Amino acid sequence: MSTEATEKILAAKSGGIGTLTFNAPEKRNAISPEMSEAAAEVLEDFSADDAIRVIVLTGAGDKAFVSGGDISTYEKQRATAEQQAAYNKRSARLRTVLRNAGKPTIAKIRGYCLGGGMAIALNCDLRICSEDAQFGIPAAKLGIGYGVDALALLVQLTGPSVAKEILFTARRINAQEALRTGVVNQVVPAAELDAFVDSYAQTIAANAPLSIIAAKRTIDECVKDAQDRNAELCEQLVADCFASQDYIEGRRAFMEKRKPVFTGR
Repeated sequence: MSTEATEKILAAKSGGIGTLTFNAPEKRNAISPEMSEAAAEVLEDFSADDAIRVIVLTGAGDKAFVSGGDISTYEKQRATAEQQAAYNKRSARLRTVLRNAGKPTIAKIRGYCLGGGMAIALNCDLRICSEDAQFGIPAAKLGIGYGVDALALLVQLTGPSVAKEILFTARRINAQEALRTGVVNQVVPAAELDAFVDSYAQTIAANAPLSIIAAKRTIDECVKDAQDRNAELCEQLVADCFASQDYIEGRRAFMEKRKPVFTGR
């Protein structure tokens, strides 16, 4: 990982929360392939760390989550079909690692969340934004096309008609429209965003990790076509919950009228 990429992707761990920050505020956190690869490595570390219960992704400054790909690199990195294929492969790694993370993921969004930034946010389990957030996919203004893998999550969240509107018009939508169309889960005042997401993440972190991963994986299977679902995986995850010490702890805490202390085992 290059020094530049390391400086532009920050990682922090605190209280069971792993926070990844896209740190290029001078470019409104526009993401380069090098940043994408560095972010994937951070997420892999968070996923492997048993102390981390929840992963939060955010952008530095108050202008953007991620404003899209770094267009200044396109002439050198996306000018030919071969370069485009290489670029897509590097970018896809981040989305794949994020989608497969063994922890719940939250995108904390303020300001611009556009193009590749919206793709990152959509691959998170949950999206919480400030009232001044703006979303959009300006592909039609840049001559860019997106394949099935890139658009499937948008279609799942918004439905095909809204997804087509977002892509056809290439316009930006505000936070309330994003909430109405299913792009985000929550909208809060900008001044309250940090505290809200921290409390939200801590609430999730205090719950039983095995129950959460069972819910995450099973829901992910539910949105697949029936013939593609891994029912055995879902059944095993449920069985793991009932065979766990956390299940015992949850029952005892309920009977003893106290807060449970879950260990993920």
